[in-house]
Amino acid sequence: MPTILDVASIKRDFPIFDEKMRGGRRLVFLDSGATSQKPIAVLDAERDFYSRRNAAVHRGSYFLAEEASAAFEGARQIVANFLEVRSDEVIFTKSATESLNALAVSFERTKGVLNIGPGDEIVVSELEHHANLLPWQQLAKRTGAVLKWFGMNPDGSLDLSSIGSIITPRCKVVAITHQSNVLGSVPDLAPIIAAAHAVGAVVVLDGCQSVPHQPVSVEDLDVDFLVFSGHKALGPTGIGILWGRYELLEQMEPFLYGGSMIETVTMTDSTWAAVPKRFEAGVPNMAQAVGLAAGLTYLKGVGLANIHQHEMELTKKTLDGLLSIDGVKVIGPQDTKNRGGVISFTIDQLHPHDVGQVLDQYGVAVRTGHHCAWPLIRKLGLMGTTRASFYLYNDDSDVDVLLESVVAARDYFRKR
Repeated sequence: MPTILDVASIKRDFPIFDEKMRGGRRLVFLDSGATSQKPIAVLDAERDFYSRRNAAVHRGSYFLAEEASAAFEGARQIVANFLEVRSDEVIFTKSATESLNALAVSFERTKGVLNIGPGDEIVVSELEHHANLLPWQQLAKRTGAVLKWFGMNPDGSLDLSSIGSIITPRCKVVAITHQSNVLGSVPDLAPIIAAAHAVGAVVVLDGCQSVPHQPVSVEDLDVDFLVFSGHKALGPTGIGILWGRYELLEQMEPFLYGGSMIETVTMTDSTWAAVPKRFEAGVPNMAQAVGLAAGLTYLKGVGLANIHQHEMELTKKTLDGLLSIDGVKVIGPQDTKNRGGVISFTIDQLHPHDVGQVLDQYGVAVRTGHHCAWPLIRKLGLMGTTRASFYLYNDDSDVDVLLESVVAARDYFRKR
């Protein structure tokens, strides 16, 4: 199959692919939906910061502190350029999970139109990762708000037939995934966003499975907040992004308190710094921000549109292969329409953990279980699935090994 990416060259930028797996097999890493591997450019960027610029940012007037602050704010600008937004709308957190929790906490504390209180409605969907369900679920419990959700159709799409009864004038927040981390399905967002804005609600988009894999324009999507994880975008762990429209961020109360996020402090009261510093209490993850900037720069160099096209080619080959294997069932979309490079499947009468262990013998790294999405898995009537997810460093040969190992797993347990 022709590909637009030079995967052999890309793999040379990722040292982990020199490592050998069980039995001396090469690594076939098909778990980028959980976390991505890291190129040398990211490793070097973090090491360079610690080796040459390490100082607490925004806290010193000496040269090293100025260098550290410049590197940190430069990373913020790179994230902003990546998302095509203002740099003062980019907030560094430790993860997408923290970003979503931060919004939920802030909405509870903030007065005015963003405040969540008794009788207000929060809308999610059955496709959500726990990170985009639990913060809103618990916010509703704390405040007396009502949690509502869109149901899932058998093909992995959302049931929008009753959108008017789900998004009502009492709705304050719609928090929705851009792509399911289990099924790879991409919801039809346009009518959801339009309905939310029509009643004055804000839209929070979970971009963890989309931002690292394809061009994403918050302007075109017309969302109000977006989160994603650095470690899924070639960056380090311990760094996440919260983007929000400035006019909304400006209204919001902080979700953490401490150093660097204040304007004035007395023993009895405080006022807050301007956005985004208001939301970055404490010494931030400085080297991680610089590392993420290097990862995003790498992705832009390869081209997000190229990466998406490449992943779709691998997805099609994998779907065709899995659907041709007796006893294997693909869960979710059966083709590449309205989906990303994440595929969940089951093998008749086999537990996903058993499947994963056999695949591991072939050097294949996949995710097994409920994928931090229990409500979705229960809706499907499953105990879990085996999930393969692709990225820019995968190629046709990885798909071949995956399909070979799936057949081997099926046949091994059939003989027992």
